[in-house]
Amino acid sequence: MANDIFRERGVGESKKHTAMIMADGGAAMELPNPFGEVGNSLSDSDLRETAYVVFVGAGRSSGGKPLTYISQSEKAERSSSFSAPPPSLQRSLTSTAASKVKKALGMNSSSKRGAAMESSAAQAKSKKPVTAGELMRVQMRVSEQTDSRIRRGLLRIAAGQLGRRIESIVLPLELLQQFKPSDFPNHPEYEAWQKRNLKVLEAGLVLHPYLPLNKTDTAPQRLRQMVRGALEKPIETGKNSESMQVLRNAVMSLACRSFDGHPPEACHWADGPPLNLHLYQMLLEACFDLNDEISIIEEIDDVLELIKKTWVILGMNQMLHNLCFAWVLFHRYVASGEVENDLLFAVNSLLIEIEKDAKATKDPAYVKVLSSTLSSMLGWAEKRLLAYHDTFCNGDIDLMQIVVSLGVTAAKILVEDISHEYRRKRKEFDVACDRVDTYIRSSLRAAFAQRMEKVNTIKQSSKNRKNSLPLLSILAQEITELAFSEKGMYSPILKKWHPLAAGVAVATLHACFGNELKQFVSSISELTPDALQVLKSADKLEKDLVLIAVADSAESEDGGKSIIQAMPPYEAEAVVAKLVKSWIRSRLDILKEWVDRNLQQEVWNPQANKERFAPSAVEVLRIIDETLEAFFLLPIQSHPVLFPDLLTGLDRCLQQYISKAKSGCGTRSTFIPTLPALTRCSAGSKFGTFKKKEKPHMGQRRKAQVGTMNGDCSFSIPQLCVRINTLQHIRKELQVLGNRIVTYLRNCESNHVEDNANGSGKILELSAAACLEGILQLCEATAYKIIFHDLSHVFWDGLFVGEVSSSRIESFLQELEQILEIVSTTVHDRVRTRVITEIMRASFDGFLLVLLAGGPSRAFTLQDTEIIEEDFKFLMELFWANGDGLPTELIDKHSIAVKSILLLFRSDTESLIERFKSVSLETYGSSAKSRLPLPPTSGQWSPTEPNTVLRVLCYRQDDMAAKFLKKNYNLPKKL
Repeated sequence: MANDIFRERGVGESKKHTAMIMADGGAAMELPNPFGEVGNSLSDSDLRETAYVVFVGAGRSSGGKPLTYISQSEKAERSSSFSAPPPSLQRSLTSTAASKVKKALGMNSSSKRGAAMESSAAQAKSKKPVTAGELMRVQMRVSEQTDSRIRRGLLRIAAGQLGRRIESIVLPLELLQQFKPSDFPNHPEYEAWQKRNLKVLEAGLVLHPYLPLNKTDTAPQRLRQMVRGALEKPIETGKNSESMQVLRNAVMSLACRSFDGHPPEACHWADGPPLNLHLYQMLLEACFDLNDEISIIEEIDDVLELIKKTWVILGMNQMLHNLCFAWVLFHRYVASGEVENDLLFAVNSLLIEIEKDAKATKDPAYVKVLSSTLSSMLGWAEKRLLAYHDTFCNGDIDLMQIVVSLGVTAAKILVEDISHEYRRKRKEFDVACDRVDTYIRSSLRAAFAQRMEKVNTIKQSSKNRKNSLPLLSILAQEITELAFSEKGMYSPILKKWHPLAAGVAVATLHACFGNELKQFVSSISELTPDALQVLKSADKLEKDLVLIAVADSAESEDGGKSIIQAMPPYEAEAVVAKLVKSWIRSRLDILKEWVDRNLQQEVWNPQANKERFAPSAVEVLRIIDETLEAFFLLPIQSHPVLFPDLLTGLDRCLQQYISKAKSGCGTRSTFIPTLPALTRCSAGSKFGTFKKKEKPHMGQRRKAQVGTMNGDCSFSIPQLCVRINTLQHIRKELQVLGNRIVTYLRNCESNHVEDNANGSGKILELSAAACLEGILQLCEATAYKIIFHDLSHVFWDGLFVGEVSSSRIESFLQELEQILEIVSTTVHDRVRTRVITEIMRASFDGFLLVLLAGGPSRAFTLQDTEIIEEDFKFLMELFWANGDGLPTELIDKHSIAVKSILLLFRSDTESLIERFKSVSLETYGSSAKSRLPLPPTSGQWSPTEPNTVLRVLCYRQDDMAAKFLKKNYNLPKKL
């Protein structure tokens, strides 16, 4: 019967900590009796004496020999020649053999009593042996005088009712008639005895009858009246007494009822619950040693054998015996200060039998008592298990195993064998696992709250200390200790009922800490050392808890998936990342605001510093460098992961600066004038009729003929050069910045440093590319601004206007040379060649525009070609500068287009017309044979492009050209 889940314990271990508990505990916990109240003012003493009467009477009826009464004087005379008593009550108890009952209940045999009996073994031979009947009298605190009177009364009853079995006799009724006041030491004692017997009759026949009372029956009322009357004045109990006759009639009328109306074999006066249970409890409590209230007597086997003989009178059976015995053991354990663990162990063993009993019967009366008893036990157990961290520690961890088993078994019986709800859900419900799950979660929550309170106290005491850890960091350490303590101490015990005990425990702790962490995270808005420390501690705690959960669930059906799913991650790294990203956004917003504000104030003064670049660029790069340094000083592990966000933002700020540095400066198309409509020269006219006008008038004419340029011309050439220098400076510093970033990343602990370093290089290339693009755009814009805006009066408005020989390129070259000197001394060495090259390219493009789209104020004869070629040669020589300027190869490369067009100017008109027809046919196919289409302007001047050849014809001062254009396109004459 012993529960094999409990390991063997040494003798005497059950009494450990007794002194400490008795010193600390005060009064023992008072448990309400689950059997219900007897009522009728019957005291424990009354019930005990009544139980003893039943015990002696039952023992008398079970033996083969009659019970012999021996007077006190006869006892003294016969003490020397004592003969062996009948085996029913007088069996010898000097044997020290191990108790079968204790063994079955898994209890240790007490050595104290055995040692005492062994030490007096020699004396026992000369003395009367201790008997079960005598031991029971002593255990039930019945005096020898009372015992003698009871036995004398029973002998008289037996003599008067020979052949009747004890269960057919109403003992209190018969005893009332056997004694007179003279049989008692004094009259009050007799009255008390009489009242007790009458109350017992009332309790057994009226208050708690075996069978329900008939409402029409007057016997209960008569019995009640007699009891009430006896309480005021004792009744006459003589044989011929009228009151006794009335009492007998009422009592026998109630005691001899049956379900079927036939006379019963037994009288029912003490077998109605809860009276029978209370009387039986009194008998069972006699199994505890009077000298040691927490020890069961060694003679338990013999005593129980005798107690069971009362079943016929008390209406008991093995199931009720198991239940009552379990309650008596449990109650004694609790009432005695919970120091004798053997008692609780025995209760557990009995619960195994009770569980079998509960499955075997559905008797409503039994189920009612069972439910009440187990509910009381379960309530006691759960009060300890719902906070088992407070109840059990290393010293009494074995006790926890017993208490859990008791609680789980009680719960299983209550739910599985009593609950109707369970029967509908039994396939999906494990009672033991569910209860243990509740215990774990409840106790861990309570333990967490205690640790939280402890940490608050610690934090308060260390409030003024420097470098003290944040509260949640300390709490995380405490919870880690609690988790490992749970895993090592409690989970191995609880795992017997719950396969994922440790997993549930850490999941509970994870949720509790998660709630605190959530509140903390919601209260922080910026990255602080404390915030980082808390999040780092939370991340470490979570990893420890998850490791415990995974290890605990390795052998479970789902591999611990359910537990892990119940632990939603803290995402501490994500919170850190969020805070870092917020920090990054804040820094970038400041940088963007600074860029906008300082660019608005920037004047691009070439005298601002020796290097001739903008001071604002220096400040931008300084702030970026400081931001990078501050980022890598953040005490986080995820620098490489979060760095791309920062770098992307910094890159955008740089691009914003670069974009604004070049904005408003225009492009090539900004400064190139709008091309005029195609016209033809008048047949037979001489261009000599054009006369040179004064410059103001010429400017007005060009404005009217060609239209205005739409660029922003507010920036001077030196300012544009400073912008170019600034972008070149940023481009150079980006390389330094990239190297510094790689160094930062390599100093971080990351497995992906190289990837991040390479990635950051690629991101930096965006800013570098923007710089290069900006430099090219500014160089081009500067060049075309110089040619078409700053020098338009001597170039676009003056070159070859009217008579070619009188409007040559000399004036333009003089002013261009001065500007080239300014540019050369202002721009950085690394970009000087590029700027000069762009100016050269712009001047070459402008030279072609003068020849091919110069407007109606320009016309060229075949003879003008030499002058034009010579002027272009002068232009190229300016950029060559006798070898000190641009390389010859570069000049030749960019002059190819102009030279190819000058070849067309060398051709006669007829050849030009034939060439035009030929290239038109090649371009448009057979459709050009019937009618030559008017080719659109592509801007890509080439001898093989129809529009280019057509334009040479339009500016040819020649009758053949004018007629051809008139005939084919009806172009208007030049104004």
